[in-house]
Amino acid sequence: MKYFTLNNGLEIPAVGFGSVLESDVANFEEVYENAWSTGYRLFDTAASYGNQIALGKWLKNSDHARKEYFLTGKVAQSEQGYEETLSAFQKTLTELQTDYLDLYLIHWPKEKPFFETWKALEHLYDEGLVRAIGLSNFEANHLDRLLTKAKIMPAVDQLETHPYFSNHVTHDYLEKLGIQHQAWSPLGHGGQELTDSVIKSLAEKYDKSTGQIILRWLYQKGVATIPKSTNTNRQKQNINLFDWALTPRDEQLIDLLQRGERVMGAPDENYSADRW
Repeated sequence: MKYFTLNNGLEIPAVGFGSVLESDVANFEEVYENAWSTGYRLFDTAASYGNQIALGKWLKNSDHARKEYFLTGKVAQSEQGYEETLSAFQKTLTELQTDYLDLYLIHWPKEKPFFETWKALEHLYDEGLVRAIGLSNFEANHLDRLLTKAKIMPAVDQLETHPYFSNHVTHDYLEKLGIQHQAWSPLGHGGQELTDSVIKSLAEKYDKSTGQIILRWLYQKGVATIPKSTNTNRQKQNINLFDWALTPRDEQLIDLLQRGERVMGAPDENYSADRW
């Protein structure tokens, strides 16, 4: 595994395991144990996913030492606010059966309790209950507002990012601020990018899967990723990225696939009643 170093010195795995929902698979613990055996050490979850209890049970039963894995959690929209966030965090710790999180994020920008939510994350960080704090789905306008009052610079911003939506404008902004860009849905939506003719031709050239081509492209741009798969072979492929590289020309070919096509709507369009 390779790592990126966050702005507070904490190392984060370059590739983590995106949440598999308990309701989607009959063998939840087996899927996660296979991911562990393959080499994944970052496990991403969120209060709104409804899988924290199952994930905590697997971690407890697996007997993996806590220092060996990296846990990311997120406070849901309905739980934002200072006291509400602190309460939600404690519930997350209980469900995951852990004493701390490695990374805690605000899941979506929400106007009314915005600063109070961030203040709660700063408190959790100061108390040593979380090793890094950050954001999810925050774009430049949200960051600009946050930084007018934030005492601690966010360490991570988790954003929808894939070849058809490279999110390059926000990426460049994050680089200037020293905030680590992490991609959710890095392989796109519905498999479209996995069957794109350019991606397929590069997969043939490098003798790799189309998913590996996309994930390697993101890694070379300095973007951490959290792909998810219940298939053991694809789990192995998605983490096998570090002993080969795309040429600059081939990297640029993927850059040119940018269409501005999101899997989900823009942050300011989702949950519109709560937005800026």
